[in-house]
Amino acid sequence: MPAAAGAWDPLLRFLRSASFRFALLFAGVFSVSAVLFALVLWFATAGSLDRQTDAALRTDAFGLTERWREAGPTAVAEAIAERLAADVENHAIYLMVDADGHRLAGNLDRWPPEAVGDGNWSVTLVAREGVQVEARTYTIDLDGYRVLIGRDVEEKQRLRDLLAEGLAWSAAAAALFALVGAAVLRRALEHRLRPAAQTARAIAAGDLSRRVPPSGREDEFDRLGESMNAMLDRIDRLMEGIRGVSDSIAHDLRTPIARARARLEEAVTDSGDAEALRAAMERGITDLDNISRVFEALLRIAEAEAGARRAAFAPIDLVPVLADVAEFYGVVAESRGQVIETDLPERLELVGDPDLLAQAVGNLLDNALKFTPPGGIVRLSARPGARESIEVAVADTGPGLPPEDRARAGERFFRADASRGTPGSGLGLSLVQAVAHLHGGDLELDDATPDLLPPGLRATIRLGGA
Repeated sequence: MPAAAGAWDPLLRFLRSASFRFALLFAGVFSVSAVLFALVLWFATAGSLDRQTDAALRTDAFGLTERWREAGPTAVAEAIAERLAADVENHAIYLMVDADGHRLAGNLDRWPPEAVGDGNWSVTLVAREGVQVEARTYTIDLDGYRVLIGRDVEEKQRLRDLLAEGLAWSAAAAALFALVGAAVLRRALEHRLRPAAQTARAIAAGDLSRRVPPSGREDEFDRLGESMNAMLDRIDRLMEGIRGVSDSIAHDLRTPIARARARLEEAVTDSGDAEALRAAMERGITDLDNISRVFEALLRIAEAEAGARRAAFAPIDLVPVLADVAEFYGVVAESRGQVIETDLPERLELVGDPDLLAQAVGNLLDNALKFTPPGGIVRLSARPGARESIEVAVADTGPGLPPEDRARAGERFFRADASRGTPGSGLGLSLVQAVAHLHGGDLELDDATPDLLPPGLRATIRLGGA
């Protein structure tokens, strides 16, 4: 039994495949279109013939009724005789009988049993001059006299049968074409999806360098491949970042950890001096607090890059957030003899995380104040940008940053040569960049000129509009 069940697996996979469902959908749409076309053709041909026949019979009935009203049964009999004499194609069928059923006029041998009642329509076999023919009939009752009006529809029936046969052959050909088209569509879909499937299998096997090759058609499948490649590139960058973070943590945290351990060992060795022991313990706690802050910053960066904080997104007005951050750091600036200037509009509405945005702008202001000399100026500005984006900029009158360092400023633990002597972990701009990416934007570093004195540095966060 298991072997027999396994023999059906390829067929089951085929029936469950998306390509089969798309092919079946194509066949169904094509078949429905063919049926609708056949119905329209039938209505326009066979239906038109029936409607013409019925219209002719109604006209005849109306004319004979008028003759009855004008001159009675004799006039109706004469009118029937005239119409039969004028029927060159020999399609007309008439029969007029009195109340006793005696034939008064017409070309039928007897009254057909199916034709009963006034205004009755029927399709029946009638005996016309000894010959059985199929006719479409209509009966009218004229004060006890009955008149049957009909048309020979055998030729129209043959035409209808011929049309039905043609439609049947056409339906068979359409079904065959639908199946062939479905098979071709399935093969085309499998062919276009094969590069993406092969790339996915290679990635699953561990080859992260594989990408979906473009076909050059710039169609939906190429766009799918581009999306997959962009996703793989981002995964590659994140993994590279994880490797870089691991190396940086091992390198940059080794020194403060070793320093804290040495101080604690020194305190244990010199335990006779209470003040020295207390000072060593406080320095060790400070070193451990710095290490803890580094890990907290790394955690916030990881949350921002992974999008874990999107749940806190809400419509906000960014201007009060920026004003609060500027007011907080204004106290720090005043203590250093510096000035924070603000250039903010009345409102800047966006959807985002106000806490993360405040922390990102706070990091920019903290860096600007750290590198701006006493008496310098730091300017916080914001304005609407292109494509419904928002630009938040922090410019300073500090020494600026060389172009070769700007490209690496967003890397974790990166510190330019000029900042080696200042406190910090090299994670501030990494967090700013992660927050900008989380809000659909980016971080850009440039010279502060011409807004402020050169060289200076302007850090611009673009939010949204991506």
